[in-house]
This record gives sequence, C-alpha cells and structure tokens, in this order.
Amino acid sequence: MQKQLSKAMLAPIRWCLCLLALCLAMTAGAQDFESTKRAAEQGDAKAQTTLGYMYSTGRGVTQSDAEAVKWYRTAAQQGEANAQYNLGVMYAEGRGVTKSDEEAAQWYRKAAQQGFAQAQFNLGNMYLQGRGVAQSDAEATQWYRKAAQQGNARAQYNLGVTYREGRGVAKSDEEAAQWYRKAAQQGETKAQYNLGNMYREGRGVAQNDEEAVQWYRKAAQQGNARAQANLGVMYAKGRGVAQNDAEAVQWYRKAAQQGDANAQINLGNMYREGRGVTQSDAEAAQWYRKAAEQGDAKAQFNLGNMYLKGRGVAQSDEEAAQWYRKAAQQGHEKAAEKLKALEK
Repeated sequence: MQKQLSKAMLAPIRWCLCLLALCLAMTAGAQDFESTKRAAEQGDAKAQTTLGYMYSTGRGVTQSDAEAVKWYRTAAQQGEANAQYNLGVMYAEGRGVTKSDEEAAQWYRKAAQQGFAQAQFNLGNMYLQGRGVAQSDAEATQWYRKAAQQGNARAQYNLGVTYREGRGVAKSDEEAAQWYRKAAQQGETKAQYNLGNMYREGRGVAQNDEEAVQWYRKAAQQGNARAQANLGVMYAKGRGVAQNDAEAVQWYRKAAQQGDANAQINLGNMYREGRGVTQSDAEAAQWYRKAAEQGDAKAQFNLGNMYLKGRGVAQSDEEAAQWYRKAAQQGHEKAAEKLKALEK
C-alpha cells in the first residue's frame, strides 16, 4: 500500500513547485516584453500602449514612468484611446512628466471624444473642479452622462449627485434616484447609501423604510461608515427592521471605529443609557470625546454634561465650560445656556 506523504515532506515539494511557477511566470513576462517591444517599435499602437503599461507597472521590465509616458505618447499620437487616457493620468499625477492639469484634460478629451468611458468620467471631474479647464457644471454633467450611459458606475453616481443638487441640470430627485439606482446595482457604495437616504426620506421615490434598510445594508457590508451609522439608527428606531438595540450598537460601533462622528455620539448614548450594551458612563464619555474632538457640537455639549455631572469623568466645572463654549461657538443654544449659568 502506498504510503502517504507527511506534511513535512510535502512542504518543500510545494515550495519548489511555487518557485518553478514563479520562474516560468518571470520567463513568460520577459518573453511578453520582448515580443511587445518588437511590435511597438514597428509602429503597432496597441503594442505601444501595452508596453507603456508594462513600464508603468514594472511588469516584465524595470519600472519606469518616463518610458511609460514615452510609449503612451507614441500610441496616443496615433489616436489610440487607451493610451490617450493613460497619458492623461500620467499628467494628472505628475508621473514621468511635469504635473499638468491642462495636459491631462487635453488627453482625456481626445480619448473621451472616441467614447472611452473612463476618460469621459475623468474629464467630467476636471470640469466639475475647474482643473485644467474653466469650471463648468454643465460640461461636467455632459461628460458624466456619456460615461454613465456606457455603464460607468462612478459616472452614474456623480450624475445622480448633479441631479440631486441641480448642478448643470434642472434639480430632480427622480433623476437622481434613477442614476443612484443604476450605480448602486453595480455595487457603488456611495450610491447605495444615497439611494437608502432617498427611500428613507421619500425623495424621488415612494417612501419605504424597508428599501432604505436594504440599500444601507449593502453599503454597510462594504464598509461605508455613513451607511453603517444609518443602519444603526434604523435598528435603534425599528424602522424597516425589527427594533434591536444590540444590532444598532453593532452598526454604530463599526461606523464609530471608522471615525464617523454621528455614530460615535449614538454609541455614546447607548452606553449612557445602557441600551444594547452594559451601561457605562466611562464608555459614553469616551465616545462623546472622539466626536467632540472632531468638532461636533452635539458631542461637545454631551461631553460638557458628563463633566458637569461627573459621569464617566472626574467632575469639573472648568472642563464642562470648555466643552460648552466650543459647542456654543457653533450655535448650540443649550450649550450657550449652560455656559451662561456656569459663568454667573
């Protein structure tokens, strides 16, 4: 009967196989480079673009932004849209060339005019921000639309934002929701979050808490902190889901750990009230402080209260006044009242 190989014997065999595979991959990469270079030198624009990419990423050759730019430019001047786009990126990032938004916009435009969706999206961004071109919401929207109609999720999201804010187009919540949905269905987290908001508020769609929760959850599961915070609120209030303080705390914590101030305040409230967690003034004060240090007036007011009452922190009128003052300076009326009372 054949003996089984022990793990100790298999380990070095696996290592050798991996090393062999690595050597073969490196050889194949070198062969790819040589054949691509020959074709590029013979004037093949696609090969020139590929060669630029190989230099840009260091695939099969020593990485060199200058060489990447050289080959992208050669292909771009032949009208190769992919190369035109990549050359735009190199100018936008200042890789292998002096950074120039004007040059970036010029090359994005050449690719965009050939229907290259990512270039259309980037050109839309340049117009929106006034980088390398005169700022124009209308032009930004035009290019976002071209890319969005080709299925570019980020362009669909941005087009939704322009409709939501009425930038370059007539304001329309219905159009905003439509474009958010297209992007959200492709997994664009910000679109999922925004679509959740539209359903929760009944803007551009029929109000529906269950739909709001569905879209918040999709974005939250991808790590979107604002969606996690809002999903926590839905659980805390029992909107669109069965009320569940423990679930609310779970989602608040995920967002709070990413620095979301609203989630930090809400998590602080849960600890202060003992909802979904063991009651702890110290934990409450800790989370209020994190949000307060980010400049959130509600958190500053809450932290002031904790110091005034000595809950979770050593009682201190001076500390209370400090946090009330910060909140009051942002227009928090109750903080101003508390501060006035302390200063009498």
